[in-house]
Amino acid sequence: MTPYDGRYWGYSKANIIQFAKDGHLIHRSTGMPRLVQYADEMPGIPLQDLWDDIPPVSGKQDLGYPTQKPIALLERVIQLTTNVGDAVLDPFCGCGTTIAAAQKLDRQWTGIDITQAAIVVIKKRFKDNFGAGVGLKIIGEPATLPDAQALAKSEPYQFQWWALGLVGARPTEEKKGADRGLDGRLYFHDEPKGRTKQIIFSVKAGKMHATYVRDLVGVINRENADVGVLISFDEPTKPMRTEAAEAGFYSSPNGKKYRRIQLLTVAQLFDGRTVEYPFENVTYRKGEREQKPPSENLDIPF
Repeated sequence: MTPYDGRYWGYSKANIIQFAKDGHLIHRSTGMPRLVQYADEMPGIPLQDLWDDIPPVSGKQDLGYPTQKPIALLERVIQLTTNVGDAVLDPFCGCGTTIAAAQKLDRQWTGIDITQAAIVVIKKRFKDNFGAGVGLKIIGEPATLPDAQALAKSEPYQFQWWALGLVGARPTEEKKGADRGLDGRLYFHDEPKGRTKQIIFSVKAGKMHATYVRDLVGVINRENADVGVLISFDEPTKPMRTEAAEAGFYSSPNGKKYRRIQLLTVAQLFDGRTVEYPFENVTYRKGEREQKPPSENLDIPF
């Protein structure tokens, strides 16, 4: 087709024919051809040093961790600075956003954090994001009863947070200080559209006394909780078991009854025993299941 009078083709005839073969040519109603350019085939504008296109953490991505970063931000950083199979290190990994992004993008990774509270969040995050089949190798966490005893002796608060993590509870305070007899909480639902209910935890590493059970009953009443759990190293004494039995039961709308005061030892937790309560644990926010993107790297000009 001959161009309009006074107009000339911007490309050679051979190139125009090739554009047509590649699907880059359309025609207006007049028959005049027009070149089509697709965004994913254009270089675009290089990233600048101000990134304002990534929204803050919100919705299901928000795990309630105070320093959490958007995973899209860490994915971009990892894609810009590493290749598939490279190693990523986050020495202050917090709730695990960096290592979750590295896992998603087929990088090797190592995360380090000083608190057991962070490790608890990371373990649940990986289970929610990638499924139970993704194994985590955790170094430094107690694997035996002597390990737990050593942790309790050297770092009582870390032991407390670790023990709470075994039963899916959240520490009441992640800072050292007065706990008012309340070390952790677990929230659950057991009726459609009903109120969120809670379990109160007290963790003890020393010698056991019946007063601990009476104190826990008082905390349950004060906090309007439904169940109380005392976790200890030593086996509960007979007076403790008596006090726990006298506390009665929590009756769930599902028709079942659960002991209002439950006594658990660390040895029992290692054996797989856990708190008895109905239905769904909603203590930690559930992360979104990650869909793995195609493995690719990003380039940035310098």
